[in-house]
Amino acid sequence: MKGFDFENSGLSEKLKTVKNKAGSLSFLRLLVFVAMGGFFVLSVSDSPIWFLFFGASVVAFISLIKKYNDQKDQEAIYIALEKMNLDREMRVSRKLKGLDAGIEFQEKTHPFSNDLDLFGDHSLFQLLNHTVSKKGKERLAAQIKSEFDLDKAATVREASSELSTKSDFLRAMESIGNAFYNEEKTNSGWVNWLNEEDKSSILISIFAFVGPIGGLALSVLIYLGIVPGALLGVWILIGMVFLGLVFKSLKKASESIPSRNQLKTYRYWLAVLEEENFDSPVLKKMQAPFLTKEVKASTLFDQLDSLGLWIQNRINILYIPLNLLFWTDLFLYIRLVSWKKKHGHLVANFPAQLVEWEIIISLGAFENEVGGKGKVISVTRGMTGKVVAHPLLEPGVAVPNDFVIDESQRIILLTGANMSGKTTFMRTLGINCVLVNLGLSPFAEEFGFSGFQLYTSMRNTDNLGESVSSFYAELSRIKQLIDRIEKREQIFFLLDEILKGTNTEDRIAGSEALIRQVDNTNAMGIISTHDIELAELEERMASVQNYSFHSEIHDQNIDFDYKIKRGACPSFNAHKLMELMGIRFQQEK
Repeated sequence: MKGFDFENSGLSEKLKTVKNKAGSLSFLRLLVFVAMGGFFVLSVSDSPIWFLFFGASVVAFISLIKKYNDQKDQEAIYIALEKMNLDREMRVSRKLKGLDAGIEFQEKTHPFSNDLDLFGDHSLFQLLNHTVSKKGKERLAAQIKSEFDLDKAATVREASSELSTKSDFLRAMESIGNAFYNEEKTNSGWVNWLNEEDKSSILISIFAFVGPIGGLALSVLIYLGIVPGALLGVWILIGMVFLGLVFKSLKKASESIPSRNQLKTYRYWLAVLEEENFDSPVLKKMQAPFLTKEVKASTLFDQLDSLGLWIQNRINILYIPLNLLFWTDLFLYIRLVSWKKKHGHLVANFPAQLVEWEIIISLGAFENEVGGKGKVISVTRGMTGKVVAHPLLEPGVAVPNDFVIDESQRIILLTGANMSGKTTFMRTLGINCVLVNLGLSPFAEEFGFSGFQLYTSMRNTDNLGESVSSFYAELSRIKQLIDRIEKREQIFFLLDEILKGTNTEDRIAGSEALIRQVDNTNAMGIISTHDIELAELEERMASVQNYSFHSEIHDQNIDFDYKIKRGACPSFNAHKLMELMGIRFQQEK
């Protein structure tokens, strides 16, 4: 691989330098091109000796093109690093506006994703996503929404933890993707093409060698005046017959092979991966397919890029005369068939495998930039957390809490004043569960839970188009929960402001009925409510315990400490909040 500089310090000066170099090379390349044209004219009109100078100028021109392209590639990497630095600052400060929100992955019917700010503005996806391809984004979103599998998560956590210490590797992989990846064609098209077999024949092989030899000999004979120039037309007509045998196959190859930038991305990614050493079994297994013995994986993409360059430029005004004279398409076709036969099936697997690297790099980069660094502990039944904080809140702002739920207290009734932190606390537990399931560290000193599936009912909104009220939407969510827990599934639920769309009497009665129904299942979880009357259930049901968030009311403001406390909330603040918002309550006379 070219010796690119992936260091992200002093980027402004380095960008200025590399742009100056590219400008100088561009000017020099123009001079050599003019000289090349002059030498060609002299070699034809004056003496064949000028062909030597023409050949030397061609070599110099090609060398300058490569050097210029290297400088432009380095420039693209520096620009990508600058953007990455800005994105990192946004993530660290939790100012996420402008980052890809993954809003297309929001799913109202999902068991938990719609309630935990996993996608959309100010979401976990914005903190986590470092992918560049459409498939990468889709796979990352799918993993965020995946069912909980703690065994799989443990193996991934070892890999993401190791990657979090490899800043140089993460920076190189991400900057390459940001600098070059351009998905002009879907991977499925050219992967299918790589797996297809192209037919070859002895006739094509024979005339692939006859063409250059015959064309060169005929050109020399015509130049020396030994044969008439009219024979050149006859030669071209004969050649068009044989060129027609491979025209469709080369056209399909031209349409299938990805853009140079896409191939360049794969090539540079593979070059970085080939040089990196890993300890994690997961990372070693992911790296293994690229450590080919005969030819490096990155070299295979070099070869494909070279073939693609010739194939995709066959309609170039300079190539067409050469093709008609020397039948170069035949030789190009033979090289392509040979390459596909040897390497096509192997290379066809690389794009999907590199998508998996996009995912694991996103996880490692998350841990490196903003990761919680907490310890994941083993829990037999329930959930335990010490100093648990919300990852989407700035570390200096987030108020952490301790929490335990187990067989002795399977249902937590959470009461509290408005704006005191009930909903944020529930989301804090839910999103940390998602992080652990992804194979990441929780935002806590220690955090763990048993092998359950998560289910939430928090953001239930009406839908005019479907004639669905918010109350009916909540009942639908609760019905799905009941259906699952009655099948004896291990569920951890988070129900916020339960049955808030109906009157107080029905809400209290319905809430108590649901709690008693849940009590006879394997489920456990938290139910928040403003109905203090439900707190009495703690006296009547051994599995129910009260916790609460409080507020302190002053003359002109209300203070919150956002700390969870044992017991029911002793006072509420709705009346004071309404006063502060300008509602004047009339005193009875």
